[in-house]
Amino acid sequence: MAYEDNEHKLFSSFEKHEEFARAQLEFLLMDLTMEPSKDQEVEDQNLYQKLVNILDEYQEQSYLLDPYLEELVIPVVERLRFHAKQFLSDHSRRGSNFRIWRLSMLLYNYTKCLRFFPHEIADLWIVLGYLDAEDSCAQDSSQWALRYVLLLWLSLVCMLPFDLSQFDESEDGHTARLIEHTSRRFLSNAGLEREGAAIALSHFYMRQDAVKQFAEFFEWGKEIASESSSLFTAIGILHVLCEVLRSGPLELVQSKLPDFMALVNAADSRETFANNALVRKLKTKLISRIGLRLLPARVAAGRFLTGNDNSPQSQNNVEQEEDVDVPEEVEMVLEQLFAALQDKDTLVRWSAAKGVARIAERLPTDLSDQVLETVLGHFAIHSVTAASLYDVPATAEATWHGACLACAEMTRRGVVSSKRLEELVGWLSKALYFDLRKGAHSVGSNVRDASAYVLWALARSQEIPSLSPLASDLARHLVTVSLYDREVQIRRAASAGFQEFVGRTNLFPHGIDVLRKTDFYAVGIRRNSFLTAAPQVAEHVEYRPYLLDHLLNVALRHWDISMRRVGAQSLHRICLVDIKTLGPEAVQRCVKLLGAIDNSDIHGGLLGLIELALAYEEILNGEILEAKKREIWQYLSHIPESTLLGPRNEIVTAAACDLMTRTITLPEIKLGPNSAVSNWNKIVEYGLKHRDLTVQESAAATIEYCRSLVASYVPTALRHPVGTAYRILVLTVEDVSSIFDALFDGLNDYSVDERGDVGSWIRIACVNALGNIAELLVVNARQIADFESYLPSSRYHECIRGILKQGVERLDNVRQESGRTFLKLLLLSPPDVQNSDSWIVHRSDLLRGLFVTDEEIGWNDANWLFPKAVQILDVETYRKPVLLGLIASVGSLTDSTHRPVSASLVSYVRSLPLRARELHKYNLLRIASDLLNHAKANSTVNSVVIPVFQVFNLLLDGDAFRLLGDDDEGNHLLRQLFSMVSRYPDRIKNVKRLYQSMKVVVYLLSFEGLYKSCVEALPSFLSHQYPSVRSETAEFLYISLQSMDFHRDIEEAENLLLETEW
Repeated sequence: MAYEDNEHKLFSSFEKHEEFARAQLEFLLMDLTMEPSKDQEVEDQNLYQKLVNILDEYQEQSYLLDPYLEELVIPVVERLRFHAKQFLSDHSRRGSNFRIWRLSMLLYNYTKCLRFFPHEIADLWIVLGYLDAEDSCAQDSSQWALRYVLLLWLSLVCMLPFDLSQFDESEDGHTARLIEHTSRRFLSNAGLEREGAAIALSHFYMRQDAVKQFAEFFEWGKEIASESSSLFTAIGILHVLCEVLRSGPLELVQSKLPDFMALVNAADSRETFANNALVRKLKTKLISRIGLRLLPARVAAGRFLTGNDNSPQSQNNVEQEEDVDVPEEVEMVLEQLFAALQDKDTLVRWSAAKGVARIAERLPTDLSDQVLETVLGHFAIHSVTAASLYDVPATAEATWHGACLACAEMTRRGVVSSKRLEELVGWLSKALYFDLRKGAHSVGSNVRDASAYVLWALARSQEIPSLSPLASDLARHLVTVSLYDREVQIRRAASAGFQEFVGRTNLFPHGIDVLRKTDFYAVGIRRNSFLTAAPQVAEHVEYRPYLLDHLLNVALRHWDISMRRVGAQSLHRICLVDIKTLGPEAVQRCVKLLGAIDNSDIHGGLLGLIELALAYEEILNGEILEAKKREIWQYLSHIPESTLLGPRNEIVTAAACDLMTRTITLPEIKLGPNSAVSNWNKIVEYGLKHRDLTVQESAAATIEYCRSLVASYVPTALRHPVGTAYRILVLTVEDVSSIFDALFDGLNDYSVDERGDVGSWIRIACVNALGNIAELLVVNARQIADFESYLPSSRYHECIRGILKQGVERLDNVRQESGRTFLKLLLLSPPDVQNSDSWIVHRSDLLRGLFVTDEEIGWNDANWLFPKAVQILDVETYRKPVLLGLIASVGSLTDSTHRPVSASLVSYVRSLPLRARELHKYNLLRIASDLLNHAKANSTVNSVVIPVFQVFNLLLDGDAFRLLGDDDEGNHLLRQLFSMVSRYPDRIKNVKRLYQSMKVVVYLLSFEGLYKSCVEALPSFLSHQYPSVRSETAEFLYISLQSMDFHRDIEEAENLLLETEW
């Protein structure tokens, strides 16, 4: 937490020096030879973490530590040195792995301060002895930091100018071989140990007395490169050679030049090495350093910030460069580096770019200019046959990125002449927009980032006169990318380039003002950049056309849908600056996109037209606005119907519906099929039926807007008291009846797909619609002349039945919406017509007592709802649909629904009499008959039959049907149930139905009149072809025999069930 608080804090000095010094002193006082206890381990870890946290606070201002480094680093190194000497004198004092690990990790944080490490001749044997000792902590696999620090220390000692032979005791060259052998052991490791070993070996081979060992190492390296498949070893060897080439004596390098090239070629010939990015990077670095060592080690003085190539200083440099002899090998080196610029991995391309720039820096001006010309030629490799940047293949990304990096490095080093600036800027202007779609994503962000880097470097390395002719174009390109690029790092990179130009050259129009609007923070959030910063910059006419061109040519055609949407919104805001001038041109360019093949272009064009229509609404009104809307409306006909109604074109369909919502007018609605867009009705209808929710909502919004347009056209005389009723009167009785029929059909939509019960969306919508329409008709009954024809009382109660059925089903959200709608109708006053009592909810006093409460509990709470809901079965009018809803809830897989409804239903049925005196009262015989009739009517529909069987099992298990066994009619119903569940079980394929049927048969064993029939039916289940059915039947039957009283000897049956492998 402390680190987060100090992440952006700026320090003026090393404020915590004393605290850090005290903590480090306490840390160094630990006894390294003693194993700490658990508590001590925690204390040591906390102390170490405190040191690391303090250092982390100064990561961004590490220079503040410089005055204190010597006094901080030396005690830590001396502590390790003392421990190593102590161990070498007495191997029993090996030390604690845990504490030495912490000490080495602290030293690892100081590895950049290698100059403070002790570097005396006597340290050689301390380091070698500790690294070689088999029982030292350095041999532990987890002590990588310790080995890395020791190898760096060894590399420092190897640089001391003393003769190694003076330490030889037994034979000549023993010390040198020991250093080489010790370092080579870690050269094939993966990690920092390999890096430390490479540095140690490189410093060793640079010594005058190690020439022979270097020759042997070279032979070994060539053998590894040509024959071995050890990848880590090859990486280590290349690292050693790179270090030798960087700092080794020139005579040593030149004598081994053919060997260097031979080793590179050998590595190229091995597929294992050629496919590894790190090997290719080190090979590239090796080649570039070969080229550097072949050229004079000097900086091309006078080429920095020299826009005038004819200045006296430049002429003097040219005269000096004429004496430079460039070896032929340099050309071969450059060829390989140019090829590496096109490598598939970024780290290889960047290494090649730095190598090309460093070599060009040492070449004469005319040759370095040729190098730049070759680099610029990389841009054209994939562009000569392409009609536009969008036609460039995706493989061009690596080539363009490598070329941009090389240009950036050459620009930074001042080797780009003013005569090449125009060509360079021309290619960079294209690279700034390099974005190629590749499947579901795009490539090119690194190219755009690198091109912004080049432009930033140009501002720092070129003089103002050279940049002046190109300033206007550069300003517009940089502003456009800083505002409209998809990636935040690229927007910020372009903003940094713009800032550099403004600060150093002051050539950009309105530079300070634009920079204020496009600074680091303004472009950090895409939405702010598009919708706030861009319209502000568009106020300057110098930038406005470029911003509009980018939106219409790039943003609206972008592969990312979010870019198209925010780009269209930005187009809206910019056009508001001058809608009369900018609007018509923007509309026409959006229309061109509607004829494209790519759906992304069509979608972008539609979004652009939608936003332009919104812009017109903000500025215009009346007939002028309507004319503009009708103009935009007609362009929808430019899109083929097959595209608008395509199965995978949901984004186009949704956008088309949104455009209709924004541009449709009343005259177009009246024209119907004769409208400029003759198929608009068909598009909306298709959208309403679409499976995608976004398309449905867009189509529904279009319908709603059309409805509001029609309603607004009602004559004034019809508006005040009867305005609401008019919305109904515009529909005929047949229309309203058809609407009700469609909504009742929707209540039976139980569609299921991979998203789950998608039919529930339809049922909820239908419940809400039924409630709203019924309420609207009842409230406005007096204004409706033929009210009974629009809403007969039978239809009204049918609405109540449908809503109540959904209100007791299994889904919480459906129950909640249904309950809310039911309560609204329950509390509704009767219509102001004759016989108004016919439209009152039946038994409303009972239902109000049950559901109209002050409790803040909804129908989605099953524990609250179902004990009350089962009592609705007492209301004969609503009994059947409620019973069906309860059956569906009993079959729910959700325990929070299944348990409450099961308990409530069993309790209710047990309270019923066998027969009731009043015909409308519910009784056991009627509920059993209703359940059986429902199952018979849907005997082939498992989704209906299985829940009914579950209800029978639930009621039989709860002993709710016990009275049926004592009545002839009841026995007849039970026999019908038995006949249904025991018929042809071997033909049934649904395992769940088999389970429920089997359970019913077992429960019916307890009825004396059915015992024999049930016993005869059970073998059909016990011998079923499905093993799971056999085992489930045996297990359930055994448990039932244990819990039921059959008044018979069942011991033999129990033993048989237990002993048989079902």
